Amino acid sequence: MERRTIGAAALEVGAIGLGCMPMSWGYSESQRSKEGSLRALHAALDRGCSLLDTADMYGPFTNELLVGRVLKERRRDAFVSTKCGLLAGDQHIVANGRPGYIKRACDASLRRLQTDHIDLYQLHRADPEVPIEETWGAMAELVAVGKVRSLGLCAVGARAARTPRTLRTGRAAPGGRGGPPGGGLHAGTLRQLERVQQVFPVSSVQAELSVWSPAALAELLPWCESRGVGFLAAMPLGNGFLTGTLTPGQGFEPEDIRARHPRFTAEMMAANQPVVAGLRRVGARYGAAPGQVALAWVLAQGRHVVPVPGTKKERWAAQNAKAAELVLAPEDLREIASLPPARESWY
Repeated sequence: MERRTIGAAALEVGAIGLGCMPMSWGYSESQRSKEGSLRALHAALDRGCSLLDTADMYGPFTNELLVGRVLKERRRDAFVSTKCGLLAGDQHIVANGRPGYIKRACDASLRRLQTDHIDLYQLHRADPEVPIEETWGAMAELVAVGKVRSLGLCAVGARAARTPRTLRTGRAAPGGRGGPPGGGLHAGTLRQLERVQQVFPVSSVQAELSVWSPAALAELLPWCESRGVGFLAAMPLGNGFLTGTLTPGQGFEPEDIRARHPRFTAEMMAANQPVVAGLRRVGARYGAAPGQVALAWVLAQGRHVVPVPGTKKERWAAQNAKAAELVLAPEDLREIASLPPARESWY
């Protein structure tokens, strides 16, 4: 698989990563299988998807334990990315950015992952009660002592700021279909990045980016590109919708995050079918699935971009990896750019 670099240290990873969250958290519990997830992890590594993206809060903790079972055997094949800064309870999630906690969280992640170092340690969310410089400084100390190789920042949640008006009036973005003006959805993340960059270099930023969520193209992606910072594209398959395997009105289990997502009501899933149909048309020219086209589109947004599709099944891990071989022509990208923007349930 093609290799891409993350950050000024030029850390190499496969062009497509593997999001491990669905194996333990966030999606339908009845479809999870530890053995199936282990097969998916091995299938991804076998095909060069070296970046394994997890977090201590997924489960919580069980996702790192699962990944650790594979790392014990195949540490040299993997680039390990995990996250800190969020605590997950039964009914709530809270941020904790206190330096002492960050250091303890790192040691706990190392034990669960069965490794002596973390390749990329990401701050999941900043703690509003702790200056982000203090949190980032504690993470930098982990680099200094060799427990961590590089640091990354996850974009702050921006959904509350998204409105039909800002999407409609957003300026066109390079290679994409538009985004909000003036930083819009990612203004908070950009401010955080400028602050932490003064403490210790940022190697990567992780934020949502897909055919139906292209807002990061407006300013966040250019910020990364201009500074040599890697971009990890979260949810590049639109929580599964862009694979074309979901049907309107199919329903989701109560704990599945899509059960509360404004694009996964039966009405909106039906309204957004033209997006999948467009991906399917492009894929037909190459013998590729819609999801593979969606991943190829993300790869086309820049050499510093690494899509991190999540899956818990070996079949999809293999299919996602093969998308790295698909190079879309300029006319394909123009056709995708002309697809209607995704609609939300509040439109």
